[in-house]
Amino acid sequence: MSPAAPTEQVPTSTYAYRVPGGEAPGDNPQEPRKRGWLRWVVLLVILALAGLITWRTITAKREAAAAAAKKQHAMANLAVPVQVAPVRQETVPIYLTGLGTVTPYYSVKIIPRVTGELTNVYFREGQDVRKGAELMTIDPRPYQATLDQAKGQLARDQAQLQNNQAEFNRYKALYDQGVVSKEQSDSMQSNLGQFVGAIKSDQASIESAQLNVTYCHIKSPMDGKVGLRLVDPGNLVTANTTQTLIVNQFRPIAVYFTLPEDQLQRVLSKLRQDHKLDAIAFDRSDTTQLETGQLTAADNQIDTTTGTDKLKAVFENADEKLFPNQFVNVHLVLEQRKNAIVVPAAAIQHGTDNDYVWLVKPDTNARPANSTPANPGPAEQPSARSHGSGAAAGGGTQPGNGTVVMQPVDIDTAQGSMVILKSGLEANQQVVVDGADKLQNGSKVSTTAAVTHRVRKQQQQQLGPS
Repeated sequence: MSPAAPTEQVPTSTYAYRVPGGEAPGDNPQEPRKRGWLRWVVLLVILALAGLITWRTITAKREAAAAAAKKQHAMANLAVPVQVAPVRQETVPIYLTGLGTVTPYYSVKIIPRVTGELTNVYFREGQDVRKGAELMTIDPRPYQATLDQAKGQLARDQAQLQNNQAEFNRYKALYDQGVVSKEQSDSMQSNLGQFVGAIKSDQASIESAQLNVTYCHIKSPMDGKVGLRLVDPGNLVTANTTQTLIVNQFRPIAVYFTLPEDQLQRVLSKLRQDHKLDAIAFDRSDTTQLETGQLTAADNQIDTTTGTDKLKAVFENADEKLFPNQFVNVHLVLEQRKNAIVVPAAAIQHGTDNDYVWLVKPDTNARPANSTPANPGPAEQPSARSHGSGAAAGGGTQPGNGTVVMQPVDIDTAQGSMVILKSGLEANQQVVVDGADKLQNGSKVSTTAAVTHRVRKQQQQQLGPS
C-alpha cells in the first residue's frame, strides 16, 4: 500500500487578502464615500450649534443693556427722597470760642492760727456755710488761762498806779509849799509814768490773749461750700501749718479761658468800647449751654509758649451747674449780627470752584402728599464733594415734591452748626441737608423737614437767643 498523499493546508487568518486575479472578501467601494458624508454632516451640526449659542449670547446682552437703560431712564424720572431745612433770616451773635477751666471766685484754705487739740467740728462735708459760721473749735483753755493771767496783771498794775498817783499828788503839794525838793517831786512823777506804761502793756497782753482765744473758734471767712475734712477731732493742729479744710465760693464763680493772640486786640477793643462782653459757658462737648456771664478782665501778658492770653469771665451760677476745675467751652459774644441769612452747616457743599447748596424749587405738578416714592437707585453723582449726610433726622411733616438746582453761595462765617451767608440765598427758601450725594442738577426730589424742635433748640443754644 502506498503512503497517503499530503493534504493542502488552507490558511485560517481572518485578515482579508487579495488573490491574484480577484477581490478581497468584504471590499465595498461605497464605504469611504459614506464616511466622508457623515463627517460633513457632523461639522455642519457643530457650526449650527455654535452660531445658535453666539446669537443667543449677543441677543441676551442686548436685551440686558436695553433693560438697564430703560430702568435707569425710569429711575432718573423718580423723585429722590431728601431732607430739607428752611433758610432763616434772624439776629445771630458772632462769638469766639475758648477752652476754659472753672475756678472758685474765692477759695480759702482754713489753717489754724493757734496750736492745740481740735475738739469739735460743726459742719458736714460738702455743706453750704455762711460767713461767720463756726466750723471747728481748738481747745481754748490754755489761751483762756493766759488771758486771765494778763487780766490779773492789769488789775495789780492799776492798783499800784492809783497808789503812785496819790503819792505824786502829795509830793506835788509839798513841793508847792517848799517842803520837799524838786528832785523828790520828779522821782515820784517818774514812778507814776512807769506804772502808766505798765498798764498799757497789760492791756496789749490782754488783747493778744483774747485774740488767741478767738482764734480757737475757727469760723468761715465767706459764704461758700466746704470740702472734705482733712483733720479729725482729737488731733493736734499746729499754728500756720496744718491745713484743716478748704472753703470755695460757688456763687458767683469764675472761668479762666484762653484765646489766640491774634484775636486779643479785637476782644480788648470791644471791651473798651462796650465796657462788658457777654460770655456763655457750654459743656465739654460744646452742645449744652450751662450758664451766662460777663467777661471781666484779661491778663496783662501773653504766654509765649502757647501764643495765647488768659481771660476771666464771671458767672452767677445760681443753679451751681459750674463746678471748680470743670472744663467748659466759653463763647465770647462780640456782636449781634442783625438780619443775617443762616443755613445749617450740613447744607453747604464744597466744589472745586466755589461753595454751593442744593436749592429745592417747588414742583407745580406735585404728587399727592400721601404718595410714597419708589426707592431710587444710585443716580449719577455730581463732581463736587457732598457733605450733606450729617443732618439731623426728624421731620414728621407731609412730604412734598420739587426739583433741585445747584445754587452757588458766598460764606461769611460759621457759628457752631450754622453758617452765615453773604449772598446766594433768601429767607424761607428750602435747601437739602441730607441725601445730597444722590443728586444732580435738575433731579426730582421728595422732601421732608429735617429739623426737629429739639435740634432747633440746640441751635438756638449754640447761637444764643435771636
